[in-house]
Amino acid sequence: MTEAARPTWLRRLARNPSVIVGAAVLLVFVLAAFLADAVSTHNPTRLVPGNRLTPPSAQNYLGTDEFGRDVYSLVIHGSRVSLLVGVTTMLLTSLGGVAVGLVAGYNRRLDTIVMRLMDGLMAFPAILLAIALMAARGPGVWNVIMALSIVYMPRTAILIRSTVLSIRELDYIQAARALGRRDLAIAVRHILPNCVGPLLVQGSFIFAYAILAEAILGFLGVGVPPYVPSWGNVIASGKNVIREAFWVSLFPGAALTLAGLSLNLLGDGLRDVLDPRLRVQ
Repeated sequence: MTEAARPTWLRRLARNPSVIVGAAVLLVFVLAAFLADAVSTHNPTRLVPGNRLTPPSAQNYLGTDEFGRDVYSLVIHGSRVSLLVGVTTMLLTSLGGVAVGLVAGYNRRLDTIVMRLMDGLMAFPAILLAIALMAARGPGVWNVIMALSIVYMPRTAILIRSTVLSIRELDYIQAARALGRRDLAIAVRHILPNCVGPLLVQGSFIFAYAILAEAILGFLGVGVPPYVPSWGNVIASGKNVIREAFWVSLFPGAALTLAGLSLNLLGDGLRDVLDPRLRVQ
């Protein structure tokens, strides 16, 4: 991308309403996660049995759960776990997917072997494979991250492979080979930059999938430990009292929905801006 083209790309990004809305909502959650200790009103792990299942009020903005914990503070601190899982899973799947996709797409001999392994992982439903991996590893934040990275990495690998396959036979790649460039140099300098756009879009969706999957694992009791505030754990703790205190599950569920929606909007906006086939002049 030339210096003259880069400001145009940034202007298109800044004018896209999906990018603006998605990034703004996501920024609110990021700030809440970083400033959780400052903006929360109570200790999220403190049990107050005498104050259990109280509705939203001036003292407890979003009410309390069955253990007397402040739901507002739980939601604020739960964003830390969800965002940590989401962003780390996105980075690990991007790194692993790029490595596997480049190898499979550029090396014809390894393509069949590597992609059959990816197809084997893709054959399992994502959440069931994550549950199986968590059952083998046990509860924990980093175990959740590793399980979700293994589950979602084949998606990124297949995307990068398809991009590499469409590029490796182009004239400028053939010219680089004719000039004696090494395969690694060609892959890194000429092919990898063309994968950045699809990788950014895919990464935003993986971020959203990871946040949702972490909540599902927490709801099922195989994710992060119950004593760690997370959106999935709070929703799970409220399912037994949903009729008496609907707010326990409602507000973390709303936060989960907004976070997923913001990432989907951001991904759609990035796709509209970065995909030349969808670009409107």
